[in-house]
Amino acid sequence: MRQAVEQALQLVRERRPESLGEALALLQDTVYSFSMKVCGHPEDAEDTAQDVMLKSLPHLANFDNPQALAVWLYKVARNRCVSSRRGIKHSSSRNISLDELMPNSHELQQLLASNTPDPETVLLSRESAEHLKQAVLAVPPRYRMVLVLHDMEELSTAEVAEITGLRQGTVRVRLHRARLFVRQQLANLAKGRPETGLTLHAAAEQPRPPRCRQLFAALSDYMDGVIDDAMCDEMDRHLHDCQPCQAFLASLKHAVDRCRSYRPECDSKHAERLRSQLLPQYQRAIAALGQSRAVPINPHSS
Repeated sequence: MRQAVEQALQLVRERRPESLGEALALLQDTVYSFSMKVCGHPEDAEDTAQDVMLKSLPHLANFDNPQALAVWLYKVARNRCVSSRRGIKHSSSRNISLDELMPNSHELQQLLASNTPDPETVLLSRESAEHLKQAVLAVPPRYRMVLVLHDMEELSTAEVAEITGLRQGTVRVRLHRARLFVRQQLANLAKGRPETGLTLHAAAEQPRPPRCRQLFAALSDYMDGVIDDAMCDEMDRHLHDCQPCQAFLASLKHAVDRCRSYRPECDSKHAERLRSQLLPQYQRAIAALGQSRAVPINPHSS
């Protein structure tokens, strides 16, 4: 969603009523989409969009950097999602380990034999979109927030760390496990299984060879190009010789592509009514800023 925030800031700078309306629409859609991915409830997403937009009005003219605006906007939206009546603080949370997400030999053989549809085909399937929504909402909250911000809202690891207050290393760990979880859930849903949680493989058979497990633990860093050259070369060599790992990597990439394609849309009539209320408030806020210094920005303020 970074592009939408950049475009919105450009429109705000034009200081034209029609441009401002377009800017508010972009920001409103961004917040609504984010909230739907995190919480999955239209009512909470609408409430979050309204609340965040109201808090944003006095500050929009202060931003000259789209990155700063994006981080601030997502901080406010994240806090609102956590405090919503069905927010992530009310969801059960748990830790998930790599061992729980390791594929067994049977699953790897199925991946080798299957023909995964490309992302364009996935976009045409309503059933597939519903499966994706279910899979994302099944991810434990602490991992889901990182997945949504990084893969679905297209923010960097550093930006996700700033928004969530986590260390970048923790962000990378949670991102990888969230991706693996979604991949597993999508595989289960595609086979007609409900998303009942993690499928444990560790006790069912002998573990994968150490080199496979090492690669498995670093797949997201490898995919995102944030791995050192020596490890990258080692993984390249291993993937060249290990067809099961090749198939699993392709499956994980496909799951991430599907996450990035998910775009919830808010009710256009409701959104337009909200913007018609926000526009005069923004004009009053701009007038007030011209007479006094800008209000300090605090995403935790009510």
